[in-house]
Amino acid sequence: MIRIAVANQKGGVGKTTTAINLATALAAIGWKVLLIDLDPQGNASTGLGVAAADRTRSSYDVLTGNETVTDAAVETKVPRLDLLSATVDLSGAEIELVALEDRTHRLVQALDEAPPGRWDICLIDCPPSLGLLTVNALVAARHLLVPLQCEFFALEGLSQLLQTVERVRQAYNSDLSILGVALTMFDRRNNLSGQVGEDVRACLGDTVFQTVVPRNVRLSEAPSHGLPALIYDMKCPGSAAYLKLAREIIDRLPARAEAA
Repeated sequence: MIRIAVANQKGGVGKTTTAINLATALAAIGWKVLLIDLDPQGNASTGLGVAAADRTRSSYDVLTGNETVTDAAVETKVPRLDLLSATVDLSGAEIELVALEDRTHRLVQALDEAPPGRWDICLIDCPPSLGLLTVNALVAARHLLVPLQCEFFALEGLSQLLQTVERVRQAYNSDLSILGVALTMFDRRNNLSGQVGEDVRACLGDTVFQTVVPRNVRLSEAPSHGLPALIYDMKCPGSAAYLKLAREIIDRLPARAEAA
C-alpha cells in the first residue's frame, strides 16, 4: 500500500482540501483509497460527510490500540474511498502517547496489520503542527506531500518542516521522501502569489508540481455540503486543478503492484 502524508505545520494552507480531493480523484480512477484524518479538528471527516455523532471509532482508537484500522475505517459517499475519521479525543492523544515506548510508531504498526490488498493507497491528513501526531504520520508514510499557500508567511515554515522531515528520516524512517510541493490558494490578481511561486520553484526546482491550485469559492463551499469539490462542482477551476495535480502525483508514484 502506497502511503502519503499530507503535512504542513501552518494552518489554512489547503491541506485538508488537497487530501480530500486527491483521495477522491484516485478513487475515481479505480484505486482503493484510505484517507486517515489525524487532525483533532476533524475537517477531513466533515468534508466527506461523516458527522461527529457518527464517528464511533476513530484514528484516536487506532493510535491507542483499541481498534484496528480495518475495523475503524468507514465507507464514504465516494465509491472506493474509505475514511478513518477523527474526533476531539485526538487533542489529548499526544499527551497519552508520550508515556509509551513506541509512541512514534503507533500508526505504522496499525497500518502494517491491515490485510494486503485492502487498500491501494493511504493518504494521511496531518494536523497543523509538528507534534507527535504528525511524526506518527511521517514515520508511517513513504512519501510526503506539502501543500504550500502562495503567501509570504507560508515560506517561513517550509524550512522548519523540511528539517523535521530530515530528522524523522535519520531517526525513524529512512524511506521517507518528499513527493512534491503543491502550490495552493494562488490568486492571479495578487503579484505576491506569483512571486512566492517563483521563489519556491527557484529553491526546490522540480520538487514543486507544475499544477497550481487557485483560490476558488467552490472549493470553500464544498465541505459545508459534506462533499469533495470534485463531486460538488467538477467543472470549477479548483476541481480542474486538483484533477491535473492528481495526474502529476500518479506519474511520481510507483505502480500499485510494486507498492503492494
